Amino acid sequence: MTSPSSPFPPDFTWGAAAAAYQIEGAWNEDGKGPSIWDAFSREPGKTYLGHTGEVACDHYRRYPEDVALMKEIGLQSYRLSVSWPRVLPQGKGAANEKGLAFYDRLVDTILDAGITPWVTLFHWDYPLALHEQGGWLNPDSPKWMGDFAALVAARLGDRVAHWMTLNEPQCFLNLGYSSANHAPGYRYALPRLGKAYRHVLLGHGAAVDAIRAHSPRGAASKIGLALHGSARMPLDETNPADIEAARKNYFDLIPGAFWGQSVWADPLYLGKEPEGVAAVYGPDWPGLSDADLRAIARPIDFIGINCYGGSYVKAGENGKPEEIPYADGSATGQLDWLQVTPDALYWTARFQTERYGQGQIPFVVTENGICNLDWPSLDGKVHDPQRIDFLHRYLQGLKRAAFEGIPLGGYFEWSILDNFEWAEGYKARFGLIHVDYATQKRTVKDSGYWYRDVIRSHGATL
Repeated sequence: MTSPSSPFPPDFTWGAAAAAYQIEGAWNEDGKGPSIWDAFSREPGKTYLGHTGEVACDHYRRYPEDVALMKEIGLQSYRLSVSWPRVLPQGKGAANEKGLAFYDRLVDTILDAGITPWVTLFHWDYPLALHEQGGWLNPDSPKWMGDFAALVAARLGDRVAHWMTLNEPQCFLNLGYSSANHAPGYRYALPRLGKAYRHVLLGHGAAVDAIRAHSPRGAASKIGLALHGSARMPLDETNPADIEAARKNYFDLIPGAFWGQSVWADPLYLGKEPEGVAAVYGPDWPGLSDADLRAIARPIDFIGINCYGGSYVKAGENGKPEEIPYADGSATGQLDWLQVTPDALYWTARFQTERYGQGQIPFVVTENGICNLDWPSLDGKVHDPQRIDFLHRYLQGLKRAAFEGIPLGGYFEWSILDNFEWAEGYKARFGLIHVDYATQKRTVKDSGYWYRDVIRSHGATL
């Protein structure tokens, strides 16, 4: 029940998220084709202890139990992804009816539990067959993405209203095609990487148009995407110079890579190249024509960001942003990239909506959470007070944004289940629900029940 003391909008939704390759398993069953992650994770040394997603959480078979646990926690929404090679084994061409039927059953079960599905189309498990034809470097890749979106929207759109085209394009492009840390494991130089960057943006635009054209809901579909968002926060928020330095640093272009916000979000939301690209990238910049920008900047319905933490910034000489190093022994998740910075959600929501939302387009936290060393205690329960404290602190920042009138659309905790954390394998546990991978036993953690109380109060308990 909504509390009158809650600042969150009445239509704000409380959810959790997961992704197909990280939980489904059944990697080659019922006609599914292989993905780049199926191939990459089998290469020696690519993932922690050689872990793969071949079984993962066995969600493909156990989804009724998992959805029942979502209902027990009280989720209002669940963000899932569709495995591209499960529904299109070759990435294009003939559809796999058994794969589509699985998502029919999953969506119906979610709806029967009173939960709203939010569907992400591409969450990193690119079809291996398309990768072997060049993947995102192939000029046809935007069309492939559009055709995939059309197939899924036509099949699920009568029941699914909320869509995300891509998950963290910054990550799958830079980690997969530049640093080789993720699938497909390439080290492309910047000019070549720029071609893939352009095609990814065009693929988003093609997917938006395909959803609106092929979903039975048409223009009523609610569409966005989930960008990666490492926050920038002023060291002293009473100092306007520090605020401006943090804002500038957040949107600055980063030489040598396609990370950051403006290089992605300016074309997506503003329909223009970010200011200064010529000076930063020079001849390495792929160039986005006016026709490209029109195709990329399709109307969207929410601003989605995956935000786990960030850096504090102060104004240095002449106001130049200076990032402040983390203190020795500062709080982190189990993975060292996850620094605990509770102000992250507030400043990300503020900076994003100021630049891209014109105070009207709602901001949605599409992922936020922390990885811990969690295990069942002697009493059989999973006690995770650090996760509760992390979520409480971060959600207080989001609550502050709500109090200040920043338009908010929802919050999705990552993740509903412990799962395959890409190159980190099963080492890092992010879930509200503990998974014993040997037995597949599920145990709701203390944080899951804490989150249930937050949802019931519509955030008033924060």
